[in-house]
Amino acid sequence: MTTHHFVAIGECMIEMSGGTGDQWNMGIAGDTLNTAWHFRNATSAADWHVRYVTALGDDRYSDRIATFISDAGIDATAIQHLSGKRPGLYLIDQEGGDRVFTYWRENSAARKMADDPTQLETAFRGADVIYLSGITLAILTPDRRAALIELLGNLPDHCRVAFDPNIRPALWEDAQTCKDTISRVAGMSDIILPSFDDEAALFGDASPTETVMRYRDLGVKEVVVKNAGNPCTFLSNGQVETIPTPTVTKIVDATGAGDSFNAAFLATRLSGKDTADAIRAGQDLSGRVIQTHGALLR
Repeated sequence: MTTHHFVAIGECMIEMSGGTGDQWNMGIAGDTLNTAWHFRNATSAADWHVRYVTALGDDRYSDRIATFISDAGIDATAIQHLSGKRPGLYLIDQEGGDRVFTYWRENSAARKMADDPTQLETAFRGADVIYLSGITLAILTPDRRAALIELLGNLPDHCRVAFDPNIRPALWEDAQTCKDTISRVAGMSDIILPSFDDEAALFGDASPTETVMRYRDLGVKEVVVKNAGNPCTFLSNGQVETIPTPTVTKIVDATGAGDSFNAAFLATRLSGKDTADAIRAGQDLSGRVIQTHGALLR
């Protein structure tokens, strides 16, 4: 039996959720780590080896994150530990039925994860799938971002790129740089998993269909547009189709909904099932995640 290799790259942080009566629950999360974690749980270790690529510091919380990743069955050997650096931190408050995030990530060690291109190239070696997000790109300096994109452009033919634009305008230098970079990496991707509200805000898309067509025109073969509780719109054999999203009556915390969708979608799609089946798997997992606190389903 052949074991395939799934490599996710990005930023993982300390997550503080709940906040009831100023009592917080500490966890470990970050968009691409959330997806790697759920992907690991959705697949067999015999079928998929999962590796996470990031940079952490040399403090106790960095050690705790690395241990958490390893204990989840994810290969942490490609994680760099940088002297004097620290991981990022964020708090999740609930306000008016929605989430409010407060971040401390300006000096996150993950911003240095692409400083050594040789290390990054080694981390990607043997990958069958590289998974990244717009946050992965946004937190890097322009020259290190360019180095990562160059590496993506030189991957072997068998290696597929899965990309969630996960657009966070506050992390980017300006809107045009964000647009240009997202579009460039999308054009290098085999599967793209955008969220419509993000795309509409940045690119001005009037509908999920318009989002699908824009990415199709960039050369992406598989586009799946998430749209909260609205139907999921996707490209199938060159045609745009939709699948209703099941109603979830008790939403506790929507953190990580898209990340978990991506994980179940990819696990199902990469097992050989069709796009519609993969979307339903993504909807099922994300529907369970949003009924619990935090980004990971315990």
